[in-house]
Amino acid sequence: MKIVLNPLGSHGDVHPFIGYGIELARRGHEVVVVTNEHFGPLACAAGLGFIKLGDEAFFRMLRDDPNLWHKTRAPEFIFSKGVFPMIPRAVATLREQIVPGHTVLVSGSLGLAARLVQDLTGVPHATVHLSPLAFRSLIAPPKVPGMVMPPTKLLRKWTYSFGDAVVVDRIITRPLNAERKALGLSPVNRILWDWWHSPTRVIGAFPDWFAPRQVDWPAQVVLTGFPLYDERDVTPVSPDVDNFLNTGDTPIAFTPGSAMVHGRDFFTAAAGACVKLNRRGILLTRHGEQIPTDLPKGVIHVGYAPFSQLLTRCAAIVHHGGIGTTAQGLAAGVPQVVMPMAHDQPDNAARLVRLGVGATLLPKKFTTDNLAKALGTLLADPSTLPRAKSLATKLHQVDAIAATADAIEAMAHVRS
Repeated sequence: MKIVLNPLGSHGDVHPFIGYGIELARRGHEVVVVTNEHFGPLACAAGLGFIKLGDEAFFRMLRDDPNLWHKTRAPEFIFSKGVFPMIPRAVATLREQIVPGHTVLVSGSLGLAARLVQDLTGVPHATVHLSPLAFRSLIAPPKVPGMVMPPTKLLRKWTYSFGDAVVVDRIITRPLNAERKALGLSPVNRILWDWWHSPTRVIGAFPDWFAPRQVDWPAQVVLTGFPLYDERDVTPVSPDVDNFLNTGDTPIAFTPGSAMVHGRDFFTAAAGACVKLNRRGILLTRHGEQIPTDLPKGVIHVGYAPFSQLLTRCAAIVHHGGIGTTAQGLAAGVPQVVMPMAHDQPDNAARLVRLGVGATLLPKKFTTDNLAKALGTLLADPSTLPRAKSLATKLHQVDAIAATADAIEAMAHVRS
């Protein structure tokens, strides 16, 4: 088959699709990645086809805007500035890639253009939701930033309806239906209940023990597990980092996310917590301007290191709660402290706490003293590390990337 992968977002959104692409190409399929040019070198280094959708300036504009990390403003910013301006070009680009009867589209949660192409052409399409936040439920609703979910199904239904009328219809439904009208398609509603889930196949890229499948999720959902691709084949741990890891006690890793460029306070608190706890630390960011100029002894800055090679050699990880970092922390079997800001981060953090392997600090509480206390408590709890190691063992029993490739291949009998 020709398989067109259309992820949108930061490294945490794109990495899984590179992993899927490598596995699908290994199986003999033609794989093309359609996303921002920022990820072109990575896709090409992985041996995959690549088509640019948006330039580096567009990527940086989205990444650098503080609204990307705002608890309530982030969704509107992403859709109004990131998703909808690209839809006409994305629809045209994806349609050009379709070989009738031979093509499958695979997109992430923000892949509205791929869903439009599916409606236009009937091409088989899989929606990959990397985090449970994408699935609404009246039984076990996810934790949505800025929304307090009541205890009963009736009140939850009303809350969702109110949110749709006040927020979703304005920032998603109306502009989406304007795009549909321009393409000659009829309007749709219940966008986040139904439409953004492909009717062909929906893949939940996480295990059932992290977010159990609910009976009110779409029937076409299959859970395949966490995709753990992290560039280790392209960007391995550097000799300097390897030497640091080998010459002292196990450090604590800190990252506010690959797309975060406003993390100076995060890293300042991180360095201070290392001093208070007398622990070594690794501050991870590609944007070195966020790092304090005078780091204490035993604390280093690293631009990037694949978590699969790093975290098993760390005592804990402190991060923003993105699903990719959350999954890598679970795979490494280490305790996690999460500072959730927006998007799926509060929900992922809450799930780590329920699993007994994590703690949460809100941004306003993320200070040196509070972070040191949270880390000290988590690391001193004799039950945390065994639970984390047990979950890591369970996670590694499934090849999630292979399972996802199986689910994508299963659509081959559906012809465009």
